[in-house]
Amino acid sequence: MSRTELVEAFAGFPDRLGEADRRPVAPGEWGPAEAVRHLIAVEGEVWQARLARVAVEDDPHWSWTEPGLAPGFDDAPVQAIVAAFATARAATVATVRALDELGWARFGTHATYGRLDVAGLLELAIDHDEEHLAGIGPG
Repeated sequence: MSRTELVEAFAGFPDRLGEADRRPVAPGEWGPAEAVRHLIAVEGEVWQARLARVAVEDDPHWSWTEPGLAPGFDDAPVQAIVAAFATARAATVATVRALDELGWARFGTHATYGRLDVAGLLELAIDHDEEHLAGIGPG
C-alpha cells in the first residue's frame, strides 16, 4: 500500500466498527464493547506511545505489549465506546499525517517483528484492527 492508502485505511477503521454485526457473543469471548475498549487501550499504550518514541528517539526498542480493556466504560453503550475510540484514533492519525518524509522514514525495533518504520507500525495496527473486527463482525 502507498503511504496515502495506509493512512486512509488506518483512519477509516472506526467507521467500519460502527457497521459491525452485533451477533451473540460466545461465553468467555469479548463482545463488541470489550473489543473496542481493548482497541482504545492499544491506541494509547501501543500506537501513540510508539509513534511518540520514534519521533524523539533513534531506533527505540519495543517489547510485546498486549493491553487489556480501557477503563471507565463499564456501563457505556457500544456507540459511546466506538466514539471514544474514533477520537483516540483521530489523534493518532493527526500525528501520522503531520509527519514529513524524514519523520515517515524513522523506525524502531520490535522484539518480535524486528525493525519497523512508520509504515510498518501502521500495517501492524491495521492487521490488529482487522483481527478484532473479524471477532465482532458478521458471523
